[in-house]
Amino acid sequence: MASDSILEIRNLTKNYGSLKALDGLNLHVKQGEIYGLLGPNGSGKTTTLSIVMGVLKKTAGDYYWFNRKPHYTSRLKIGSLIEDPHFYPYLTLYENLKIITRIKEIPESQINYSLGITGLLKRKYSKFRTLSSGLKQRLAIAAVLAGDPEVLVLDEPTKSLDPEGFSDLRDIIQKEAEKGKTIVLSSHILDEVEKVCTHVGILKSGELVTQGKVEDILSGKEVVFIASENPDKTSQLLYQCPFIEKFEKLNSREFKLLLNKKGSPVELNKYFFDQGIVLSKLVKQKNTLESEFLQLMK
Repeated sequence: MASDSILEIRNLTKNYGSLKALDGLNLHVKQGEIYGLLGPNGSGKTTTLSIVMGVLKKTAGDYYWFNRKPHYTSRLKIGSLIEDPHFYPYLTLYENLKIITRIKEIPESQINYSLGITGLLKRKYSKFRTLSSGLKQRLAIAAVLAGDPEVLVLDEPTKSLDPEGFSDLRDIIQKEAEKGKTIVLSSHILDEVEKVCTHVGILKSGELVTQGKVEDILSGKEVVFIASENPDKTSQLLYQCPFIEKFEKLNSREFKLLLNKKGSPVELNKYFFDQGIVLSKLVKQKNTLESEFLQLMK
């Protein structure tokens, strides 16, 4: 394993009776990455994070934190938020985080820092039960940040947050990453992941469909919409075109194409013109993580 390895998962499997929630999952997160784990509901995102954080037991496979099997000292370097946060409703925010600092064996002075960075300092003496769902989520993130951990593991961190909360969380993640920290998060909000993550792994039915740098997954790929007055010949030429990764027919005249890294709309137009086809429509749309995700889910 590499010296910069933070989390490595090897052939991880989790069964619930006959249901296979994870099926031989392999992925690797390196130091300094903001790694987004994506997938539809039931794809295994929360199960994966729950296992590597010791909340669930694996059925088979292995995982390693900092190049070693799970260990108490490794766990102290990680701040995590898995599923719904749980706090004492009759205690204040400060009192709840005071318990967290004792568990983590860190100074109580960390509390004001964590509350400040999540915009909760003015509410430090409010009881937890008085908070909205969005503010409760902010408190959960404050608990994760307490102790300045090297690694953050966040399961659906934007849950219950309003647009301002989305923006604040993105800023927090980016600032923590600038300190050299490694962040692993799961989400189904693709636009947010595309804005904040450096790397991504996409899950489907407990299996890894693809993983890599966000820029590599999207780099050079463009979605193009074309139309012609000779759809039959156009369709024939699309099968032969060397820089089309995939295409689909939208209606009697129009097609949706995904160009590979070798192609461009200009080359596409020239290709058809040289074959005697004049395109009546050619509109390009930059490929997004959302469009790539939907293609992979198919």
